[in-house]
Amino acid sequence: MTHTVVSSATKEIIIGFDQPFCVIGERINPTGRKLLAAEMAQGDYSRVESDARAQVAAGATMLDVNAGIPLADEPRILAESIQLVQSITDVPLSIDSSIVEALEAGLAVYQGKPLVNSVTGEEERLEVVLPLVKKYGAAVVAISNDETGISEDPDERFAVAKKIVERAQDFGISPADVVVDPLIMPVGAINLAGASAFRLIRRLREELGVNTTCGASNISFGLPNRHGLNAAFLSMAMGAGMTSAIMNPMHDEEMTAIFGANVMMGHDPECRRWIKKFREPAPEGEALGARGGRERRRRRA
Repeated sequence: MTHTVVSSATKEIIIGFDQPFCVIGERINPTGRKLLAAEMAQGDYSRVESDARAQVAAGATMLDVNAGIPLADEPRILAESIQLVQSITDVPLSIDSSIVEALEAGLAVYQGKPLVNSVTGEEERLEVVLPLVKKYGAAVVAISNDETGISEDPDERFAVAKKIVERAQDFGISPADVVVDPLIMPVGAINLAGASAFRLIRRLREELGVNTTCGASNISFGLPNRHGLNAAFLSMAMGAGMTSAIMNPMHDEEMTAIFGANVMMGHDPECRRWIKKFREPAPEGEALGARGGRERRRRRA
């Protein structure tokens, strides 16, 4: 089994086919969040802190940290955000940027082994990102598009993924440290997007032996009841071999699907995680009453 190991300064997690699904919390991202973007640009990271704590409490295995703010000093903001998040939680991080200088700034301050998000199949991108990944001993998300754009043909996306895995090996990066994003298309626009994604995920597992991730909410874009669709997609993608997703752990419907799929796939021994998450608390006074009964029986004896 392929194991992608990432870590913080004190905690190691494994992404793998025989492991519980890795939930990568997506909330620390100013894209589409004007208030968060304005605060981060001004050096106010209070919302970053609260988002980090809330996502971990909701069950995130890792956190994605993005500081993509137009006209802002992204390298500085990303580095400061990473340092803050690492000071308040022990989960590993995904360092997310399209700017190489920002990636390096984040990698330089990171404690542990992060996941770099991301590299594409474009030659220019491969030549600058993969050396950084190797230099800092990180793992990397490989996005299945190249100079020609994003193909609707899953076989083309598989070919791009294979190319990235092979080029990573040229730089001394193991396939175990490449987590492929097969690019999930909106099922509302492409009716067979889900079925195609599952076939592609199986190929990536069986033929390349790599772990996978995705932006899970892409599947439901433009449709009603998005959480229901996302939940169905996640459980089926896990069955096909997907091992992680970049998503919002604050949504109960999606998280319930993941907890349930972990049980069904044998990745939750004795259903312990499920029971801990969903067991109803004892009615008030019941636990005390049971204990009091035991005390009375002991006194009579």
